[in-house]
Amino acid sequence: MRIAIIEDNVELAHGIAYRLRDRGHAVDALHDGEEADRFLAQEGADLVVLDINLPGMSGLDILRALRRRGDGTPVILLTARSETEERVAGLDAGADDYLTKPFEMDELEARLRALARRKDLVFSARDRLGGLVFDRSARQLLDGDRPLEIPRKEIATLECLFERRGRIVSKPQLMAHVYGTGADVEDSAIEPHVSRLRKRLETYGVRIKTARGLGYMLDVDGA
Repeated sequence: MRIAIIEDNVELAHGIAYRLRDRGHAVDALHDGEEADRFLAQEGADLVVLDINLPGMSGLDILRALRRRGDGTPVILLTARSETEERVAGLDAGADDYLTKPFEMDELEARLRALARRKDLVFSARDRLGGLVFDRSARQLLDGDRPLEIPRKEIATLECLFERRGRIVSKPQLMAHVYGTGADVEDSAIEPHVSRLRKRLETYGVRIKTARGLGYMLDVDGA
């Protein structure tokens, strides 16, 4: 699934994102309220983990805007405060659940699984990708029943492109997904991963196109 983590504590956001990516999910981490609101309006997600206290635009305002657009994406609110008023305000604004910081990652995952079941979402899945099967839960590409040996960073690159297939993905977006937002790595570091992945996938009817100066796009025969 594609999960949006909206949290201004970068270290916490990275920790959540790392755990969920390790479970096979595509994760977008955002740290500014206004940026997050634009992202949800334009890109969307299957589930949202949303901090209430954010710079630029509060989590409650983001949630209200989401619901005004008629978007029923499940949202779990994170808050450092446990007052009843704040929890009630969040639920009244359209939140599906809430979790007070500090929390255990196992509990967050359990709550996300519960939301996914409630909304009939698939928390892990296999998807056809040209002549391959992409097992996102196991983070593997399968040729029939045979898993291909693909390095972890190339799989992370594929996850990001796959979740946005048919659309251009910028280098900064890929970098944030593969290395984490704010990582001290040059944008050019993503190029070898894309190049090697492109060579691996070509024979299976999967192409990675380059949009010069803009980024990359995943294209699949028959899609």
